[in-house]
Amino acid sequence: MKVTWVLPGEEEVVADVAAGLNLMEAAQNNNVAGIQGECGGSLSCATCHVHVSDAWREKAGEKGEFEEAMLDMADGEVSDGSRLSCQIIMSDDLDGIRLTVLT
Repeated sequence: MKVTWVLPGEEEVVADVAAGLNLMEAAQNNNVAGIQGECGGSLSCATCHVHVSDAWREKAGEKGEFEEAMLDMADGEVSDGSRLSCQIIMSDDLDGIRLTVLT
């Protein structure tokens, strides 16, 4: 299944990602600049902040209450499409998803 990370400057990183892997880990596995994941995906740092486009938001799922709170500390512009990529789990429904990396 494919994931595309759009970096500042519009450069793209496209990778095959296995179902069940969170998209922060997938970004790190594919050397996506701007996705630090300092907390290792434990939902305590907001360094894996991405924007999910309108077309993918429903499929990516709802933000949890704790994720919303962590996004208040995120770098970059926080919007309705803001998500922590550690909280998005790859599935067949997400094949082709595009995420915008903010930093």
